[in-house]
Amino acid sequence: MADTLVPLSPLHGWDQKFSELPESVTITEEPFVTMVDLWVDPTGPGAAAAATVLGFDLPTAASTSAGTDAMTAVWLGPEEWLVTTRSQPAPALESDLRAAAAPHGGAAIDVSGQRTTLRLRGTHARDVLEKGCSLDLHPTVFVRSTAAQTMLGLAGVILIALDDRGTDYRILVRSSFARYLAEWLIDAAEEFGVDPV
Repeated sequence: MADTLVPLSPLHGWDQKFSELPESVTITEEPFVTMVDLWVDPTGPGAAAAATVLGFDLPTAASTSAGTDAMTAVWLGPEEWLVTTRSQPAPALESDLRAAAAPHGGAAIDVSGQRTTLRLRGTHARDVLEKGCSLDLHPTVFVRSTAAQTMLGLAGVILIALDDRGTDYRILVRSSFARYLAEWLIDAAEEFGVDPV
C-alpha cells in the first residue's frame, strides 16, 4: 500500500494553544488559502479582463482591498495585487488570471505556499496588534477593506481590516514566520484574559 501525502499547514497542531486564549481575543488559522500574485496595468485592457475573471474591479488605491466573501484582491503596488480565495483551487485561478492578463503584458503566479493566513478577532484584537504594529489602527483610519504591508513584531505581514470596529482582521504571514507570529500573538493577547482585581 502506498503512503498517502497529507498537506500540513505551517501552524498544524496550534488549535489547542489558540483555544486557550480569552474570549476577547480569538486566533484561528485559515490554512491552504489559494493565493495568486497578479501583475497587470490597472488602466489597460488586462485589468478589465482580470476583473471579468474575478467578478469585481481591482482596487487601485494604495493600502486597499476589494472583493467578495469568496475572493479578495489586495493592492500590493501600482501594478501588483495578491488575489486570495478559498473557493477555487490555485491552478485554476492562476490559469484563468494568466489567460486574462498575459495577452496584455501581465502575469499571474501561484504563490499559495508562500504564506498562511491567521484570523484575529475580538474586542481586544486591535489592542493586540498595536503592541507590535506602527500603523494607525484606529477604526476611523484603518477601516474595512484597508490592507497594508507592515511589520507585526519582527514579521512582515499583510494586514487586512474586515470590519469598521477594529475587532476583525486577517493577517497573511510568510510560512517561515508563522510559528514566530503565532507565539507573538498569543503572548500579546494573554493579558486580556486576566480578570481585573
